[in-house]
Amino acid sequence: MLRPEPIRAADSAACQTAIRAGSKSFHAAGLLLPPSVREPAHALYAFCRLADDLVDNTDAAGGRLAAVAWLRERIRRAYDGHPVDDPADRAFAATVAAHAIPEALPLALVEGLEWDALGRSYRDIGELHAYAGRVAGSVGAMMALIMGVREAEALARACDLGAAMQLTNIARDVGEDARMGRLYLPRDWLDAAGIDAEAFLADPRPSSALAEVVARVLAEADRLYACAEPGIAALPPRCRPAIRAASRIYARIGREVARNGYDSVTCRARVGGLAKLGHALGAAVPRPTAGRLADPPLVQTAFLVAAVVAHPAPRPSAGLPSWWDLRGRVLHVLDLIERLREREAFAQTAQSEIAR
Repeated sequence: MLRPEPIRAADSAACQTAIRAGSKSFHAAGLLLPPSVREPAHALYAFCRLADDLVDNTDAAGGRLAAVAWLRERIRRAYDGHPVDDPADRAFAATVAAHAIPEALPLALVEGLEWDALGRSYRDIGELHAYAGRVAGSVGAMMALIMGVREAEALARACDLGAAMQLTNIARDVGEDARMGRLYLPRDWLDAAGIDAEAFLADPRPSSALAEVVARVLAEADRLYACAEPGIAALPPRCRPAIRAASRIYARIGREVARNGYDSVTCRARVGGLAKLGHALGAAVPRPTAGRLADPPLVQTAFLVAAVVAHPAPRPSAGLPSWWDLRGRVLHVLDLIERLREREAFAQTAQSEIAR
């Protein structure tokens, strides 16, 4: 079996440019990743951004469905080793080959985009979890694989984090989505609040009833952030600060929505550069959580975890006998050191809080 081709330098630079322009939050957190992980993470993000834009920037419903079909073809070509001649496609093909990412994961993302193209609505929070799991939980699982993590429990938590971030996006973008004819809020929650979904789409306006629904979505996002926290500790030590920072930056967006009175129709919550820097600097310290690493995945994301478990892992590098796992020994020592540092930082934070 041939070794996967590395990402070309020019393609890597193009992907980095795409993430810098497309998501300041992801870019800020990604700076904390080690270079060996940052490059494939940029490649993954660039392809996901390309996929989202390809569907979003097409006007007619038929055109959007054609875009979805073209995305599926591009994924097939990437997995066949003959990607479309585009920097994002070439970098994506190199990434999925190098990290043994099952095709079911990017295809799940495209299925979620297809639901967007069809104008699908969501009856309850379970159906919304199914959507969030596809468009974001799949990305969380792919990121875990890029970091070399394939254990089912850690993958479940990665899916939780992706879904939490998507729920935050949904709560933040209610007005923007409505003006595009989209409404992701669970219909049963809208009904319970006395909100006519079609009337709201025709004339999006903030209200106390709508604020209650947005608050419920953010509460569910916060629950998933807490569920995801133990999974961050299961990542390689050098990757944890970046993922903690991303989690906290997105959770902060939810708090900004709350600060705006849960009005995400006339306001769009933002997290400034200084706040992002603060979360990045504090990302070494884990937060207490009631979540457990071994908790089962969401029912709606279990298929993503199962796809990875059933997929062959990357072959170890040849050259040394299997018992001489120097890299594994070094990472184990680094992990122990990182955990000691985290405990020390956590203890110091707790003492500071008590002193106040």
